[in-house]
Amino acid sequence: MASWLCPPRLRPPIGAIYWFARTADDLADEGNAPPEQRLADLADYRGDLFAVAQGQAPSGRWPQVFTPLARALAEFALPTGLLADLLDAFVQDVQFTASGRRYADDAELHDYCRRSANPVGRLLLHLYGITDAPALQQSDAICSALQLVNFWQDLSVDGPRHRHYVPQTDLAAHGLAVPFLTQGQDSPASRRLVADLCAWASDLMHQGAPLALRVPGRAGWELRLVVQGGLRILEKIARMDHAALSHRPTVGATDAPLLLWRAWRMGTERPRS
Repeated sequence: MASWLCPPRLRPPIGAIYWFARTADDLADEGNAPPEQRLADLADYRGDLFAVAQGQAPSGRWPQVFTPLARALAEFALPTGLLADLLDAFVQDVQFTASGRRYADDAELHDYCRRSANPVGRLLLHLYGITDAPALQQSDAICSALQLVNFWQDLSVDGPRHRHYVPQTDLAAHGLAVPFLTQGQDSPASRRLVADLCAWASDLMHQGAPLALRVPGRAGWELRLVVQGGLRILEKIARMDHAALSHRPTVGATDAPLLLWRAWRMGTERPRS
C-alpha cells in the first residue's frame, strides 16, 4: 500500500492503516486459538482503537499498531468508524467459521465486502481529500471487486480450509452444494458458477475504474495498476476455463509490462458503458 508511488507524507498513515488491518486479520485468522479467544482479542483490539481515538492510552498489547495509528488519527483525523467496520468484518469471519454459517445471497456477501474492503478505499481517499459521493461509490466498487476477485482466485485454497464465500443462492442456481467447494470438485457446472461470479466482480471493477483517473499524481497511477491487476486475475481465471476450484491463478513480475501498458491506456480509452 505504501509503495514508492505513494507521496512520502502519506506513507506513515497508510502504513498505520495497513498494520491495523493486518494485525486484526491475523487475530481473526492465524494460529490455533479457539474462536472464543479470537473474539476476546478482537474486543480488546477494538477497545484500544477507541482509546487512542479519544486520546487515551491503549492497553499496550499492540504498541507497533496503536502508536503509529494514534499519530495518524491525530494528524489526519481518520474516521474511526471506518476502522471499526473492518473489525466488525473480522469478527464476522470468526463467527461464520466457528458456526459453519454460509453467505445466503449476493447481498449478504456484498454487505461483508462493505465492511471488510470498502473502508480501506475510503480511508485512502480521506487522506487525499477526496470526499464527494460519486468518488466514494466508485471506491466502494473497486474495493468490493478486489475482495471478490480474491475470493474467486482462492477458491482452490479456501475450500479445503472450509472458508466458503460463494453465496448459497449462486450454488443452488448451478445445482451445486458446499461439498463441491470443500473437495475442489471441478465440473462444467462449477465452471459456469465461477464464470458468473467473475462477471460480478468484473462489472464492479469497471464501475469503479474511472476513479483512477481522478486521484492525483502517483497514487492515481497506483490505483490504475490495482484495477488492472484485479482484472488480470479475472482474465487468467477465464483463460483456464474458470477451473478455479482446482487451480489458483496468480499475477507476477512477468505481467508487469502488460499491466503498465493497460494502466497507461486507461487515460485514453472511453469509459465502459
